[in-house]
This record gives sequence, C-alpha cells and structure tokens, in this order.
Amino acid sequence: MSGVASLAQPLSTLAFCWRLERRDGVTIGLTSHDHDLYIGGLRYRAAPGMTPSAIRTDIGLEADALEIEGALTADAITAADLAAGRWDGAALTLWLTQWEAPGELWLELSRGTIGGVERRGTAFAAELAGVASVLDAPVAPATSPDCRAWLGDRDCRVDMAGRRKIVAVASADGEYVVVGGGLVAGAYAFGTLRWMTGAATGLTQAVVDNDADGVWLSDMPVVAVPSGALALLTQGCDRRLATCAGRFANVANFRGEPWLPGNDLLTRYPGG
Repeated sequence: MSGVASLAQPLSTLAFCWRLERRDGVTIGLTSHDHDLYIGGLRYRAAPGMTPSAIRTDIGLEADALEIEGALTADAITAADLAAGRWDGAALTLWLTQWEAPGELWLELSRGTIGGVERRGTAFAAELAGVASVLDAPVAPATSPDCRAWLGDRDCRVDMAGRRKIVAVASADGEYVVVGGGLVAGAYAFGTLRWMTGAATGLTQAVVDNDADGVWLSDMPVVAVPSGALALLTQGCDRRLATCAGRFANVANFRGEPWLPGNDLLTRYPGG
C-alpha cells in the first residue's frame, strides 16, 4: 500500500526523513527513526532528536515556514559547520515514510531552503523558507545610482579571464591576509576570496580592499588559516559608472541609473 491511504491503517510505523543539500554539493539524509534507512540510494542516518514544527499545507499563496530542531552530531551537522555558515541557504526536503517499508510510502511534506540557523546549547534550530517565499521578492528591480549587476555575471558580461588568481597564504592577522605580493593594489576590492585548502575549504569571504602584499577581508576567517593554504581571489567592482567606463569599458552593460533624480529631489526648493 502506498500514498496517503497508508495513513488509514490501524497501525502505522511512520518516520520523518530529511534530505539536506548544501550549496557546495554536500548532501546528507537524516531520519527520526532509531535505525538508518536507505531510500533512493541515499543513507538517511538515524537522528531521533530531529523534530519538525507543525506543518500546514493549503492552496493559498502565503509563504509557508517550518522550523526543525535537532542535536549536533560529529559526523552530520557540526557546531563548527553551523558557525562557518556552511548550512546557510541549503536546500531541504521533508518526507514521511514507513520505517518497516522505507520508500513505499514517500509523502513530501515540505521543501525549501534553510534560512536562519540558531545554536541552542548542544542542539540547533533551523528555519525553512518554503518555495512560496519567492513570491515575496520584488517583481522588478528597484532603481539605483550604482550598478545592480555582479562583476562578470550574465548582466555585466565582463570577461573574467585573467581576473582570478590562486594565491598561497603566508599568514593571517585578523582581517588582513598576507599572500606574499604580486597583487595590483585595489584590483580585488569588493571582490571575493574562496578558500581552497584547509579547514575553511569551500567558504567564500568578501574582500574589502587589497594592496600589493595581501587583502583585507570583511570578517576574520572563521577558522585558523595555516601557512601555505591556497585561496582563489576574484576581482571586484565598486559598481560606479566611472569605474565601469574607465576600468572595464563596459558602460553599455551598466545596470544603474546614475542620473535619475532620487528622493532628495523632494527636499529641493528654489534658492536652496
């Protein structure tokens, strides 16, 4: 027996199953059952402490939300990964199955992306934003004097070949990361640094500015950075029209309205 009809049986052996996929591709399965379940080629590891909040399904367009709570485990969801933000924005799907016949009943209860993650002692709580939450996004972009595109994306179209550089970190002092020289001062301001080796592998941090020897990050690295760790530096843009024209010769793709009057026009008056 499969489908919702399975819930009408006199005795049901129900279990929740969570599939979580991080933005870096790491995927894990968790189940509220006390034994591991294998469904669709994925091992759903036993996590009896995992509990979802009340789930409501309707045909309206309101953005549904769900909160899950669970214990921090060394091999699944760790405190270090939560603090580093590795689970922020992860895709999550919640199913209901029967542990005596895993996968025969496979009822999807909710899906979406993980928003805020809060640590509560030896446990964690994560808020799931449902698929309907995309309806809260603006239909059209708001006007702005600065460019709304990211350097090198499909709107900007600047060729990023030659604008990325793999560097070996010599040392890190707070927000300043020394890479041993060879950088063009200011070229990586507003860009990114993506760690390629070490405990921070896969994490991306914003670059505030750089000189010839290193870069200033917006925040300190979340873990200790060993000497010799590799990182990928990507150039950035301050999104001003002058920069777009002078540095990239890309005014045709500038996504801003630098000459559009702003709200301050309302406060102007003759002779002011």
